[in-house]
Amino acid sequence: MELYNGPLDVKEIFGRWLDEEAESNYGAYIPFVGTIRAEEEIEALSFDIYEPVLQKWFDEWQERAKARGAVVRMAHAIGDVPVHTSSYVSAVFSPKRRVALELIDEFVEDFKANAPIWKYDVKNGERIYAEDRSTPMDGSGLLA
Repeated sequence: MELYNGPLDVKEIFGRWLDEEAESNYGAYIPFVGTIRAEEEIEALSFDIYEPVLQKWFDEWQERAKARGAVVRMAHAIGDVPVHTSSYVSAVFSPKRRVALELIDEFVEDFKANAPIWKYDVKNGERIYAEDRSTPMDGSGLLA
């Protein structure tokens, strides 16, 4: 798991992952890139992440992938990410196509539903909590 301040350099990240897995003998590499859409007059989204819980979640996914002979990679932005840039990159590296296709779908859907990430709309330079696009966690509140 990799966390970066601001928008992600997708080409650098995925290229490095490809280089790191070049000798792995995996037959399927499937990336997923999340990009900030221009909607509701936002200029950016901003992200707060509770890193210990996210790391635990990611480690559990690594074990699930390993049980299927695969590897899961992920990078996410912290802070402001302007419209039309990337906040999220993930990938599955697997010996088999079907495993990779299934795992990337399961991983991205579970990330969207359960990763401890709080999102803010950025409008006119102001961060506005986006409750409908943030992950609820029992006992949690807004991060300062």
